[in-house]
Amino acid sequence: MSSSSSNLSTKGATVVLGSQWGDEGKGKLVDVLAHEADICARCAGGNNAGHTIVANGVKYNFHLIPSGLINPNCISLIGSGVVIHVPSFFDELEKLEEKGLKVANRVFISDRAHLVFDFHQIVDGLKEVELGGASIGTTKKGIGPAYSSKASRSGLRVHHLSNIEVFAKHFRQLVTNRIKRYGNFEYDVEAEIERYKNLAVRLKPYVVDSVVFMHKFINLNKKILVEGANALMLDLDFGTYPFVTSSNTTVGGVITGLGIPPSKIDKVIGVAKAYTTRVGAGPFPTELLDETGEYLQKFGVEIGTTTRRLRRCGWLDLVVLKYSTMINGYTSLNLTKLDVLDQLPELKVATAYLLDGKPLESFPADLDILEKVTVQYKTLPGWKIDISKCRRLSDLPENARNYVKMIEDYLNVPIEWIGVGVRREDMICLNGE
Repeated sequence: MSSSSSNLSTKGATVVLGSQWGDEGKGKLVDVLAHEADICARCAGGNNAGHTIVANGVKYNFHLIPSGLINPNCISLIGSGVVIHVPSFFDELEKLEEKGLKVANRVFISDRAHLVFDFHQIVDGLKEVELGGASIGTTKKGIGPAYSSKASRSGLRVHHLSNIEVFAKHFRQLVTNRIKRYGNFEYDVEAEIERYKNLAVRLKPYVVDSVVFMHKFINLNKKILVEGANALMLDLDFGTYPFVTSSNTTVGGVITGLGIPPSKIDKVIGVAKAYTTRVGAGPFPTELLDETGEYLQKFGVEIGTTTRRLRRCGWLDLVVLKYSTMINGYTSLNLTKLDVLDQLPELKVATAYLLDGKPLESFPADLDILEKVTVQYKTLPGWKIDISKCRRLSDLPENARNYVKMIEDYLNVPIEWIGVGVRREDMICLNGE
């Protein structure tokens, strides 16, 4: 894909958000856009995210670090809304360096970001066991328990590592409180404190006041790219609660997670797969438990980057995307993995949920209601042609163009990019067509 035309704004931040249940391919678009960016920032989540990018024949997996790092001229920031497992941060850095990325003086962490500890990961597993058959399907990375510590005002932040004695005091109390809640579990508190004494020294060069840091870029009219984690339907407030993540994955989470005002956001790009997937438990109205679902799993290589679990697959759900659009106000969309649909003779798209024969106004909050809905579909013919070499909208077969147009018309949002393969260059850019 040519990036000669400018896709990033100098009037404010460009935000890339997942519009479904995650795994939409946000990392690939961020990689494309990051070639123009001066800074790429993460605002929420932790190393439960998973973005895969293939660039110059090399496959990179990002979990905590912004994937804009692939651009050698782009600075990366992990914002204050992110929760950070420091050992995983350094492991990820080392793996990226082993693949040839230069990371020195290019990655920074907010001093206000909360810390994830190994005991949070232990507790994460204990919580899932406690829930039994009602388990959420967490990644067990300790993200939820870390955000629980944050919400209860007992958490530890990056800046606490600057005074290790104070850190140790609060850390011991934090572990004691969790043992009171979950019972005794095997965990060497003093050994962990010693480990963090060393990690604190290693981490210090990466730590910044992210509010000041971000606003310097804003005031200089630099090109700012914000990389969302997870997706709208996993948002703590607006997702399929309780089968959600523990942070705000909406455009609102960008504002609170980076400390920037709404007026400094110019573009909000929603990334949507041409079908629907989700990982773990939770409702999924258009899920396919048949040969078509297996086809999507196989040809879409639907395996979680972080969890390595098979993703559940189903038809594209425009009810979900309409709801997502209302909340995030997408200025444009990136439709990904359109090529995965190449060999299907016909396609179905969910256009409404019916309850007792009447259409619901929007996606319901009550999951008991969601279980009772009947999905109304529109059926479209497939195209049965390999589209992976297409680079312009006009290159696509008519039925594929009709599929794209139907999505645009239903959502009243322009589709600006269409993914037709795994590589960076396998992208149709409609900007300027």
